[in-house]
Amino acid sequence: MREGRSPGPEGAAVGPREFYPTIASTQDRALELARAGAASGTRVVADRQTRGRGRSDHAWASPDGGLYLSILLRAPPESVTWLPIALGAQLAESLGREYGLSLVAKWPNDVLLVSKSGGARKLAGILVDRVDDPSRTPIEVVGIGVNVTTDRSGLPEALRARVAALAETAGPPPTRDAVERIVVASAAATADGLRDPERARSIQALCRARLFGIGRAASVDGRPAGTILGLGPSGELLLQQGAERVAIRTGEVRVDGVA
Repeated sequence: MREGRSPGPEGAAVGPREFYPTIASTQDRALELARAGAASGTRVVADRQTRGRGRSDHAWASPDGGLYLSILLRAPPESVTWLPIALGAQLAESLGREYGLSLVAKWPNDVLLVSKSGGARKLAGILVDRVDDPSRTPIEVVGIGVNVTTDRSGLPEALRARVAALAETAGPPPTRDAVERIVVASAAATADGLRDPERARSIQALCRARLFGIGRAASVDGRPAGTILGLGPSGELLLQQGAERVAIRTGEVRVDGVA
């Protein structure tokens, strides 16, 4: 493990950084640090994870070539329901602009690469865990995994057609250090922006603009759920289900057209 502070946007220090060539889970280590009182901006980065996890404790495949990062952030409690999709939308915006890619955010926490045919594959995923702090705003532990130069042959066979890597379409291939800087700057800007009402409205507008699947059929937890309409006032997913409009606040959402 190596420690240090690394520069954030415009050279500003963003917080202590722990780096591991291999770790069980950056998220579990970051949760330990959060419970021990680590400062906002602290992050844990690894080349590989042996027990990476996604939402609902799903396993997260973590082969070489990916960026695996967990960062501590403070966001206002009234805005945390927006945080996962806001992080996804900001990453889609920042990575797409930097590497000239068509990226979108899939509710609630994925970044997808869209093909010319309209199909989409997963480029990055986001996990948010909360650690309560009796004396301050709760701290959000945000885990982010990005396929940078990931060789899809190293993934489980069932996932190979469903994921994308930056190096497949961005040229020259980006480095993980460069992607880390973008990810950290995006995460910090999102958490900071949600504290300010005007900036929060801009973030919500970005979420709606980057939302994948509007007009497409979706399923929730394996069952058909309706057609995606957009996002509600708290960041919930709105679907048209027959004559009814329904709000989805939790569950595993699959969208027509995602591999």
